[in-house]
Amino acid sequence: MTTVSNYALRLQSSLLNELRVVVEEEGTTLNQFINVAVAEKLAALRTERYFRERAARATPTSVSLAPHIRRYPPRLFRITRTPPPPGRRIP
Repeated sequence: MTTVSNYALRLQSSLLNELRVVVEEEGTTLNQFINVAVAEKLAALRTERYFRERAARATPTSVSLAPHIRRYPPRLFRITRTPPPPGRRIP
């Protein structure tokens, strides 16, 4: 069972009024809405931290082309400064 604790949350009246409208439209409670919003924010922050840590550990060899990409000709990955021929432009 999850331990539940109380926390007095102070919201600006305009924010609270808008939140009440959204909660009514969504058919949920203020408590549930705030719990979900906090959980989503925490998940986003954890994900950002995970990718930052992964990027810090990356080395040039670990970022090389994956084996399934290597089967394509290298010319597909070449960057050129010449424009494509007429009729070959992406709309």
